[in-house]
Amino acid sequence: MKKELKYFYIENHYGGNQNWLIDPIMKLGGCAAITACDLCIYLNILRNSKHLYPFDIKALTKVDYIKFSHIMKSYLRPRMTGINTLQLYIDGLGKYLEDVNDNEINMTMFSGENLLLDGEKVIIKQINKDIPIPFLLLKHKNEKFEELVWHWFLIVGYEKADNDLLIKIATYGDYNWISFKELWNTEYEEKGGMIIIEMCSS
Repeated sequence: MKKELKYFYIENHYGGNQNWLIDPIMKLGGCAAITACDLCIYLNILRNSKHLYPFDIKALTKVDYIKFSHIMKSYLRPRMTGINTLQLYIDGLGKYLEDVNDNEINMTMFSGENLLLDGEKVIIKQINKDIPIPFLLLKHKNEKFEELVWHWFLIVGYEKADNDLLIKIATYGDYNWISFKELWNTEYEEKGGMIIIEMCSS
């Protein structure tokens, strides 16, 4: 079984890219804000919400995306320890949603301390509902995830394998397929986790 979200492109890039940003603080530590920008653009397209993205949704450009990232910065601003908890992300994005008068999006936390099997169920359920999943990875002992350490990204697809669930992640204007089992088993006590998005009728 395999499902991939119909994701958006910005000038031939798969979603937004943190490396486009001119602000050095955002370029270094703006991954939470960038993930929120991508989520809002995707949900704006999905629901034809209009209010989630303040620029032309039918002609996505790097210039407008960078402007949007500056708006989101004030809600999910980079800091010394980063947006290093699920609650910080929900609080920041929640304030943006409140300011744009959104009443459709609810967010709940799914901690990395939960069981692998329960995490797999969340991913399958959310992707089957066509909703991306913001994911926070803090530390990880597996070197193959080095570029994802202390980083926010989106899960945008899955494929069930024999003894694993492969997930498609979107970050840095590109996508990759990785093992969810390996990702979830960080071998550290300090955990990140996932944000579960629920869409309600307005």
